[in-house]
Amino acid sequence: MDLRRIMETVNMIDNENLDLRTTTMGISLLDCIDSDSDRACQKIYDKITTKAENLVKVARELETEYGIPIANKRITVTPISLIAAASGDSDYVKYAITLDKAAKAVGVDLIGGFSALVHKGYQNGDRVLIKSIPQALKETERVCSSVNVGSTRSGINMDAVKEMGQIVIENEKINPLNNGNLVIFCNVVEDNPFMAGGFHGVGESDVALNVGVSGPGVVKTALEKVKGESMDVVAETIKQTAFKVTRMGQLVGQEASKRLGVDFGIVDLSLAPTPAQGDSVANILEEIGLESVGTHGTTAALAMLNDAVKKGGIMACSHVGGLSGAFIPESEDAGMIAAAEKGILTVDKLEAMTAVCSVGLDMIAVPGDTPAETISAMIADEAAIGMINNKTTAVRVIPVPGKDVGDSIEFGGLFGYAPIMPVHKESSAAMINRGGRIPAPVHSFKN
Repeated sequence: MDLRRIMETVNMIDNENLDLRTTTMGISLLDCIDSDSDRACQKIYDKITTKAENLVKVARELETEYGIPIANKRITVTPISLIAAASGDSDYVKYAITLDKAAKAVGVDLIGGFSALVHKGYQNGDRVLIKSIPQALKETERVCSSVNVGSTRSGINMDAVKEMGQIVIENEKINPLNNGNLVIFCNVVEDNPFMAGGFHGVGESDVALNVGVSGPGVVKTALEKVKGESMDVVAETIKQTAFKVTRMGQLVGQEASKRLGVDFGIVDLSLAPTPAQGDSVANILEEIGLESVGTHGTTAALAMLNDAVKKGGIMACSHVGGLSGAFIPESEDAGMIAAAEKGILTVDKLEAMTAVCSVGLDMIAVPGDTPAETISAMIADEAAIGMINNKTTAVRVIPVPGKDVGDSIEFGGLFGYAPIMPVHKESSAAMINRGGRIPAPVHSFKN
């Protein structure tokens, strides 16, 4: 690896918001399973605090040595529904509290894996975990939760879709901000270093270090130098920029893995925005030639951006994984927020955009009186896009009590704030209440 080419990216740090968005250590908890939940929780705490003891220390060392900011240090673990199922407990809140204590002990920002995989059906541990989500998120600060309700190979579990709409509403009643730590997926990936959807898959090694790079500001600055050029030139410019950014992530990830004595997992080269000026995916799309994100042409520009980012990343690193593409949260991205406030960017347009980019309806604030069935229908729509297109999609939606269209909610930190977006008033309840399973599409049968 040519260090001189990698260090070119350091010049992008001061003025273009380039950073390594996260170093995330994935830890398997399969060897912590125990029929006694107290013993299991002690094993979990001991393993996390042992394996991740030096994670934050090493990340800070690398920040100093390479001059590359690492915005977040995180942990993912095996889905707790699998670990806790042997206990016979009626709720899994104590497991969430254990994860939270371990995360605080090692100093990481977030820990993901209070999760269940129910795309084809439930096992008892899944049912208990899902019902535990509201209380678990209420009693913890750093725990993130996710549920996979569909896949291209299995179809969509509509019973789970209905239940997750209800869980979102339960969270709203406790604290609407808790829904920022809950993601509902279709085609979830097992090596995602980003939150709130990260967990450590059962096919992963015992401990692995995954990194998530970013850099919307870097891409926008590069595009400013090719104004008026053809879309071929635009795509090539994005690809070359993604190459450099991914090389930086690979360098840090491999060095961190070596120092921690764990496997190097993947580089996730997602463009993850922040509320900071100049760190917006929306601004990239506008630099391509849109007066505002959300107008006609947005989906085409986003498709090109997403593809070029992936092509550049794959050329730079043999171990690209996670989600890898462009995130389009309603909050976190100053350009998206501005377009939503003007009414140019709508939920329907965001849904169309999710067909060609990473993840889905992310950090969407909606009126507090939105019914659970409407939330479930939004989840079902996104799951269908993921299932048919054989890609990952997700929903992180936040009903805000007492708020309506024209209001906003402040999240703080990386989440920024979000204007309340209108949703359709017409009911989807009769469809959602049918339950059952939407069958897998015909193109899923590839064996």
